[in-house]
Amino acid sequence: MLPRVQLFEFNDLPAAPAALRETIVEALGRALRWGRVVRGLVGPFREFLAASGAAEVLDLCSGTGAPAVVLADELRRAGAVPPRIVLTDLFPHPEDWERAAAAHPGVITFDPTGVDATRIPPRLSRGRARAVINALHHFSPALARDILADAVEGSSGIFIAEAFTRNPFGFLPMAPAGLAALAVNPLVAPRRRAAKALLTWATPAALLACGWDGLASTLRIHSEGDLRAMVAPLGNRFRWEFRTYAYPPFGRGTCFFGVPR
Repeated sequence: MLPRVQLFEFNDLPAAPAALRETIVEALGRALRWGRVVRGLVGPFREFLAASGAAEVLDLCSGTGAPAVVLADELRRAGAVPPRIVLTDLFPHPEDWERAAAAHPGVITFDPTGVDATRIPPRLSRGRARAVINALHHFSPALARDILADAVEGSSGIFIAEAFTRNPFGFLPMAPAGLAALAVNPLVAPRRRAAKALLTWATPAALLACGWDGLASTLRIHSEGDLRAMVAPLGNRFRWEFRTYAYPPFGRGTCFFGVPR
């Protein structure tokens, strides 16, 4: 396996235009749905919920909330009752979260304050499991380890999922859905449609930025070995499981979850 590289992504850069950063995350959210990318997580996530005994999940690093919302919809499609999911982020997206909550009453809610995933306050952690969907790769190994350590100290379990493995070609299976989602985004985006149309249709900026972020994401993935090394110093209070899952046409994602023994 290739060594992990801590590359930058445009959607992480405060200096990048807001319309570009929004385009990337909006297109990704639709690609997750249209490409059925998280459907394979339903089984492992249900297993995690049963083992943790939690009826509520604190979603960390939620971004626009799309990954958690798509997973909740996939659970319902499979005939399962989704848990109550609380969206959080260090940089909240209240407008996006309000729309998600309105469309999913009783399932999606959110905390509008900035929440540091490495130090969850007791008011949010008490009685809840945690999830990080398609976001842990944004964190350095040290910060990822802090997220896991805080979960061991203050939660009933944590579920980590990534849509890729650490492979530079790992994002290609999502390309058909991603290209379609990017093409229509200026028409359906909730704001800055003119700027997004310029970036998407009149220039290659959005396409190139999305391509780079997809490649960078795959090279930033924490492997099973990386994750197990992070939790090894945390003792045996949690039991940890690592799984892979498939999605069409030939995609492969991973999940890593821990629950108290």
